[in-house]
Amino acid sequence: MARNKMQAENQLNVSLKKTIRTFINIVPIIVGMLMTTSLVITLFPEEISTGLFGYGDIPDAMLGAAIGSIAAGHPLASYLLGGELLSAGTGLIAVTAMLVTWVTVGIVQLPAEALMLGTRFAVYRNIISFCTAVIIALLTVYTLQVLGVA
Repeated sequence: MARNKMQAENQLNVSLKKTIRTFINIVPIIVGMLMTTSLVITLFPEEISTGLFGYGDIPDAMLGAAIGSIAAGHPLASYLLGGELLSAGTGLIAVTAMLVTWVTVGIVQLPAEALMLGTRFAVYRNIISFCTAVIIALLTVYTLQVLGVA
């Protein structure tokens, strides 16, 4: 009985050491990801004001999705930014694509995600999320148009 308890404590110590080591290895990646995200978010509104959108539904959806993929962040911040973009005249398709990819795709977070979940999984998940976001944006706006809301 004492031997089983000692083995369990030994396994706990080994697991704790592995967890601490993994956390220490991930911290620089997370700090870099947060710094890059902050930098992108700071530069983002200036690029929007130059008139990137307005070239059609599909190009706007693709561009909005690309910007949202790079400038990933907190969902609450995306709603605020989306509202500002809509009030500035950006199309609903572009804003919808940006909001969906802002939350679901994370190019900036890709290194951390690849480290934790595997590179193949992280890349496939981001590609699928990007394509799905564009489709969701188009379907959302077209549905609102059919319903007469937008």
